[in-house]
Amino acid sequence: MKLACPAPAKLNLFLHVTGRREDGYHELQTLFRFIDLNDTLHFSLRTDGMVHRINDIEGVPEDQDLCVRAARLLQKESGSSLGVDIEVEKRIPMGGGLGGGSSDAATTLIAVNRLWSLGLTRSRLMELGLKLGADVPVFIFGENAFAEGVGEKLQAYALPPAWYVVLYPPVHVPTAKIFSHPELTRDSVSIIIRALSTQPLRNDLQAVVCSLYPEVADYIAELGRHGRAMMTGSGACVFAEFESREKAYAVLQQLPRSMRGVAVQGLLRHPLHDWVPD
Repeated sequence: MKLACPAPAKLNLFLHVTGRREDGYHELQTLFRFIDLNDTLHFSLRTDGMVHRINDIEGVPEDQDLCVRAARLLQKESGSSLGVDIEVEKRIPMGGGLGGGSSDAATTLIAVNRLWSLGLTRSRLMELGLKLGADVPVFIFGENAFAEGVGEKLQAYALPPAWYVVLYPPVHVPTAKIFSHPELTRDSVSIIIRALSTQPLRNDLQAVVCSLYPEVADYIAELGRHGRAMMTGSGACVFAEFESREKAYAVLQQLPRSMRGVAVQGLLRHPLHDWVPD
């Protein structure tokens, strides 16, 4: 049995840091939006219990790959004797704040849950996903979502249709470096979900990233000539929202050719939402 499954990227339409916990993790508020920029994962059933990634990904050893770790965690927690071969087609830039690794891990949990006929519920898969990373649960939750805590406390949030220009600055931003930076703002006032449409929203990590990586600031400034530009996650990717496909592609074509990026549509829900039993 084989499955081919999408793993969509996400944008943080805002990201506020509201505090720091005793364990060192940060309290956040954010709004996740899925977009139709996908990795594609291929899963082939094995009956010998082995879990392997069958293609190379530069800079990601097999044992450190979140997909492999996700499948092995599912195997351990379920007691399944089955295995899987995983092939990962990467389209989402790594280290850009678009959640590619977390999305790949979530798609692995969803797909292998089906491949092995385990029947684990959405809440159980989300619990397992949180062991792999704070951004993994939202992809299993499957809805655009307002998130709190470290990103795991989720409320579905309906978003209107929209298009985005997403740009890829040529830098890799280490998340831990940004969250540990002494100049990071950690005391944003918490907002309630009903106030999202009336609040000025921002990314609290953006100022620190721009000070350390001027390329990100340059990309925000250039895209900001056409719309409200912001960084997603801990960077480096930046985005702006537009009302139509035509407008997004027109803006993309007006940018300097040296700036890599895509025009993408916002998704109303995760493409594998209905694969997960509630």
